[in-house]
Amino acid sequence: MARLKDTYVNEVAPAMMKKFEYKSVMQIPRLEKIVINVGCGEARDNPKVVDAIVSDVMQITGQKPVVCKAKKSVANFKVREGMTIGVKVTLRGERMYEFLDRFFNLALPRVRDFRGINPNSFDGRGNYSMGIKEQLIFPEIDYDKIDKVRGMDICFVTTAKTDEESRELLSLMGAPFAR
Repeated sequence: MARLKDTYVNEVAPAMMKKFEYKSVMQIPRLEKIVINVGCGEARDNPKVVDAIVSDVMQITGQKPVVCKAKKSVANFKVREGMTIGVKVTLRGERMYEFLDRFFNLALPRVRDFRGINPNSFDGRGNYSMGIKEQLIFPEIDYDKIDKVRGMDICFVTTAKTDEESRELLSLMGAPFAR
């Protein structure tokens, strides 16, 4: 858990300071939060789906997710205002570093035909977003107890100003970017 945070302090920060020639240690980018989002469009037909998603996300992150409701009615999607459309969880501090460590070292290597994560999924402001097709890559999820394979979006929010700084930060923290 604390191993990744110690790695940041002892290895990542000095390497970033040297490469980008920061004048102050406060300029060094750091990971601010990780946001995990699971959309569940089928929840409008079966409300029990949300409970299954909440329990899966809770097992993966160790934190209870927030249920998201629709702000507007959209006829094309058959969604009314106030309907449940997904769940999200924001990880900070120790839980964030613990999740990051498990994600990079345990979950991603379990993806079929894994060659690395896309190095081009930065948003221009130093944040990285990626999607996962199935929740089964996490060792906490029991294969026999899931009702349906669901994906999720994971967003790494950093204090970096540019994509280059953010890419360097995440790769030094162990992100397996594709070559």
